[in-house]
Amino acid sequence: MLQPSVPAWFEIPAHDLGRAVRFYEAVLGTSLVHETMGPLQMAVFPHEKPAPTGALVQGPGFEPAATGSVVYLNLDDLRPALERVAGGGGTVLVPRTALPDEIGFFAQIRDSEGNRVGLFSRA
Repeated sequence: MLQPSVPAWFEIPAHDLGRAVRFYEAVLGTSLVHETMGPLQMAVFPHEKPAPTGALVQGPGFEPAATGSVVYLNLDDLRPALERVAGGGGTVLVPRTALPDEIGFFAQIRDSEGNRVGLFSRA
């Protein structure tokens, strides 16, 4: 049976893990934790256990893509992150956009690796 909180883990592919880590740390104003899982190099997004999270991943079978599934990162306020995207080597694809029924706001960016990634905040 599907759990009430659907996401359990996500992985964002990177050609250059160091560049991707610099991008996300600068845009999100946080630090990622480096880990190795077999042939994969990872940088894990911060989280409070046991809450789900994800990682940047470099290794066999992981190729950045601008199409396909989109992962949305949940932020306090996406406006400061959007202001830092271009300086980090990314592009804002969809600007801050209000969702219906005052749910919050979303945007989409292309990260330093070429991935389409979504941002969400209630503010």
